[in-house]
Parts: sequence; C-alpha cells; structure tokens
Amino acid sequence: MSDANSEFGTGLRRLHKYTWWSLVLLSYLALIPWLQLAADTERRVPLVVVTIGAGLLTIVQRTRFVNDGLRHGRRGPTVEHGVTFVLTVAAWGYATVVQPNPTAWAFLPGLTAGGVVLNTPKGRRRPTAFVMAVVAAGAGLVAIPLRDVEPGGGFPWFMAVLAAGFVLCFAALDLTQIWFWDMVVQIDKSRELAEELAVARERLRFAADLHDIQGHHLQAIMLKGELTERLIGRDDDAARAQAAELTELARTAMTDTRRVVHGYRGTDLRRELANAVELLGAAGIDTEVRGDARHVPPPLQELFGALIREGTTNILRHSDATRCAVVLRVDSTTAHIRLVNDGITPRQATPGSGIAGLRERFATLGGDVRGRVIEDGGDATFELGGHAPVRR
Repeated sequence: MSDANSEFGTGLRRLHKYTWWSLVLLSYLALIPWLQLAADTERRVPLVVVTIGAGLLTIVQRTRFVNDGLRHGRRGPTVEHGVTFVLTVAAWGYATVVQPNPTAWAFLPGLTAGGVVLNTPKGRRRPTAFVMAVVAAGAGLVAIPLRDVEPGGGFPWFMAVLAAGFVLCFAALDLTQIWFWDMVVQIDKSRELAEELAVARERLRFAADLHDIQGHHLQAIMLKGELTERLIGRDDDAARAQAAELTELARTAMTDTRRVVHGYRGTDLRRELANAVELLGAAGIDTEVRGDARHVPPPLQELFGALIREGTTNILRHSDATRCAVVLRVDSTTAHIRLVNDGITPRQATPGSGIAGLRERFATLGGDVRGRVIEDGGDATFELGGHAPVRR
C-alpha cells in the first residue's frame, strides 16, 4: 500500500541514506594516523605499512558492517567480525609500542567495535561491547612494557583506558543511530498493517452486503422451486404461477447483485461518509468532511456514495496520504463532491478503470467526474471530483 515513489517512501530512503552516511563517515577517523605519519620526519617501513593497512582495513570493514547492520538480520558477531577487531586491536597495540603519542590509533578498535555491535542481536550487544572494551584496554596494557619510546607522565595507562572508552563510545553512538532507524522502520510497517486492515474491513463490508442479498434471494428461490415441484401434476396452473415468480426472483437477484458490484445499491450518503472516515482513520489518515450530505438530492445519493467508495479505495490502495478532505456543495442547479488527499503516487495520478466507470455513470445523469493532480507550491494533492445537475 505504501509506494516506493510516495512521499513517505522517499523520506524513508532519505533517512536510510542519512543513517548510512553518518555511520560510514565516522570510519574516516581511521585516517588520522595517516596525517600523523605524514607529519613524522622519520618514517619507518613497518610503521608505514601498518598505518596504511590498518586505516584501509578499518574503513572498508566498518562500511561493510554498517551495510549488513542496516540491510540484513543481525546474526553476529561472526568470525569475520572477530578477526577484524583483533587486527585493529593489534595495530593499536603496535602503535602503543612504537609511537610516542598513539592517541589517534585508539580510534581503530572503537570504530570496528561499533560496526560489530551493529550486527549483534539486542540481548548480546552490551556484553559484546564490554568484552571488546576490555580487550582493547588489555592490548594497551600488554604493550606498555614493550614501548621503546618515552611517553612521560604515565601516558600509556591513560591511553589504555581511552581505547576502552572509545570502544564503548562508538558502540553507544552507533546503536543510537540504528535504534532510531529501527523505530522508523517499525512505524512504516505499522502503517502498512493499518492500511491493509482498513482495506480488509472494506472487503468484509462488501462481502456482508453481497451475502445479505444473495442469501435472501437464494432462500426464496429454493422454497419456490420446492413448491413448484410439488405442484407439478397436481395443480399445473399454480405450478406455472410459481415458476413465473421463480423466474422473477432470479431476475431480481441478478439485478441486485449487479447493483452491489457496481455500487448502485441504495445507500445513505451519510453512512458512506461515516464509513469512509472510519476506514481512512484506521489507516492513520486524518479526514475532514465539509458540507451536509442531507442537501444532496436523493437521485444523486447513490452516485455520490459510489464516488466516495471509489475515492476511499484509491486513497488506501494507491497513495501514502496523511490528510483527506471530502467537500460537498449543492447550489440551485448543480451538486458537487470532491475528495482531496495528499501523499499522491504516480499510480494514483493516473486515472484507472474505476474512475472511468464512475465517469460513465455520472454521464447518464448529465454529470462528469475528473481526477487530477493539484500543485500548490512544493505540495501536491490529488482531487477526485464529480458534479451532476440537480433536478427539482
């Protein structure tokens, strides 16, 4: 019921892109050690190799983890997650040994850990983050005795704590982003469910109407048929009379069924309006009715009711509306009705067979039906309008 090109669908895609970019761009903090290396006058080959490799590994793998966390089920941590995290921790430990100030390297385990937590089921996220924080801090502590440079002032101990803090910080930041995305996805699913329920209720209402008519006529036809069978050979004149009534009942049943299918069955326009408001409201669409249905002449009640049913169905099936207005206006010569909704889609903007059928029915009474898109600045609405002459 929600369309990929609808306003809500477009907003959802934009939010997905925003969430993706906000998570992926954090990975470029892994390039800070490259800047540190560029400023270093003494560039040892092992340090250059580790710096470039660790930065690329962090960026590539975090991007992959973000993609998996947003698009697929969260089944981690996997072996790939574990190996990637261990490699970034090893790079952090190596920098602690050879760099006087390895602060920039402390980002690497945290960035990777955030991506790992994104792919971890809810019940395991917190313990996974704490385990990775302990591992990152432990790597720093193990590297302290191996340092071949002087930090001054107990610096390595602080860095070990900082690495653990980065792991917890990035894990919390990434989970906040993914939590917000999950909430929006759940809202979208709830909206679709409400719209499907509204359509199902309309189908049930139609089925109930059809059952009432068909059940009544079929029961009468069955009784007339049984009576005709008993009269044959005993009272042929009465049997012929019953057979004639049987034929008339069948003809009436066919006519009433066609009226139900095509919307010609006698209806109360106020009831149709109430049903439309209820159905649209169940789908989360705020509906306003302007005008009094009692002012619409009786010959046009059925016709206007059919337009309301068609318009309501189109809104539910082919739009992503949040607001709808039903406007009734009757003057001395013409009765008018309009259904206006936002959240239009290309499918709704293209009139279908239902509107073509309405146009034919209005034409029999000298009226017309038109569906059109109305542009108002940056907003667009769809209007289904009909009018017919008033015969006093």
